[in-house]
Amino acid sequence: MIWEGSSVVRALTLAGCPLHELLDRQIPKLARQLVRGFAEQIPVYRRLPQEELDGDITAITEHNLRLISRVFRDGSPPARHDLTPLRESAARRAQEGVPLEALLAAYHLGARLVCERLFERAGPGDLDDVLAANRVILLYMEAATAAVSTGYLEERESLLSLEQHAMHATVSALLGGDRAALAGVRLAPRYLVVAVGAGRHPDEVEAGGGVAGRRKSHRIRAALRRHVGEPVLDAFDATGGIVLVPVREAEPEAGELARVVGKAAGAEVWLAVECAPPQGVPAAARLVEEVLEVVRTFGQPPGAYRLADVLLEYQLTRSSEAMGLLAGLLDPLLDNPDLLRTLTAYLDTGLDRRRTAELLHVHPNTVDYRLRRVVSLTGLDPMDPAHLQRIGAALAARRFSEKGFGETGSGEKEASGKRLTGNR
Repeated sequence: MIWEGSSVVRALTLAGCPLHELLDRQIPKLARQLVRGFAEQIPVYRRLPQEELDGDITAITEHNLRLISRVFRDGSPPARHDLTPLRESAARRAQEGVPLEALLAAYHLGARLVCERLFERAGPGDLDDVLAANRVILLYMEAATAAVSTGYLEERESLLSLEQHAMHATVSALLGGDRAALAGVRLAPRYLVVAVGAGRHPDEVEAGGGVAGRRKSHRIRAALRRHVGEPVLDAFDATGGIVLVPVREAEPEAGELARVVGKAAGAEVWLAVECAPPQGVPAAARLVEEVLEVVRTFGQPPGAYRLADVLLEYQLTRSSEAMGLLAGLLDPLLDNPDLLRTLTAYLDTGLDRRRTAELLHVHPNTVDYRLRRVVSLTGLDPMDPAHLQRIGAALAARRFSEKGFGETGSGEKEASGKRLTGNR
């Protein structure tokens, strides 16, 4: 019968025979032919075990053909319970890792082949019924596609939730050194422990900053997974955190890792890295967090850093009586900010007076004059190699003090560390 909403117009026939009877006669044979077509034309199905093709796939194909036949016969759409087997079958494909697009391709290929088989002998007098039957099949496919997509995505979401839970449990156990929780977990021989500090993407400045931040985090995870070639363990948000990159052979090059993460983030990114075996991950995580904080406190440019890259700055952040004394060496320059600015630029340019002059927009002779004033006020001569190290340490100590590093209370610093390591 022609199905138009809920109205029955007349029986659908082909060469005088009801369409549903034509379909019923060949369901088992047609189902096997359709499944062979899936395996021939859809690569994923070609890789499925023959037992599964002959069993579950053929059974659900027969069920679909019977539903289409019933639609032809009754002139009414399939009920929700009729579509339950489609949802369940789609959930099993999700468990097996069959992509949703391959699953939907099989349904649409099946619908096309059914139409070709049913209507291959249709004559001019069957045109109206063939058009009506095609419309019925399209309406059926709408319902089937919705059921299949729902069943697949619900199962996939459940699986992802389990995977995420397992990943976070593994990250927490590794960072916390919980050997009991790691029993039975397949760990890499070593991990590249990475502290990530991410700047803000332009979209995060807008009203939808929260959404933009989550999208940035997702891009970073995906880029790391592609670059490394396997899942990484992470505990980070839009501003940064900890990533554990499995190292099974060669250690990933840190600079390239920073480039990949920066490109994915679309923002400035700082990485601090250290390689360690599983039992060394907690200590490595604490170290890279401290290195990252040093890197950002001292205004280092985006990129990848190890402890060796910031040894002086790192040591200056350790609490000691020497810190105040070092910073105080330059106190005589505080009444003349131009002198301190010139000395800083002179060291930053590698003792190049002309580049210093260009940066400060002054004449090179002015640079010479100011440096002589520095010597007379502090007794420290940047041209003297013995003094140069002390000046560099004094400038670093003053930067350290001005940034307020260490002014945070111990409780707040501890909370910050817990955020970075994911120990929420």
